[in-house]
Amino acid sequence: MKVEFDRDTCIGMFQCVSEWEAFEKDEEAGKAILVDSEEREADVFVREVPDCAEMDAKFAGRTCPVDAITIYDDDGDQLVP
Repeated sequence: MKVEFDRDTCIGMFQCVSEWEAFEKDEEAGKAILVDSEEREADVFVREVPDCAEMDAKFAGRTCPVDAITIYDDDGDQLVP
């Protein structure tokens, strides 16, 4: 499973931070940070989701009010917006 985070879309509500520890607050920028991620393109960050964190990652994606978080399965199919 993989998570994609569009930092430009993020509005800093930080609901993802309370759902999954892979997200942290960047108070100065007013946006979340996806820890241990790689920047795939400008302001779009991607990382693998450990098996033990799949549920937390899905909750983080579902709680984002602006759909800045997308979860994909191992085949590349979108699971959460």
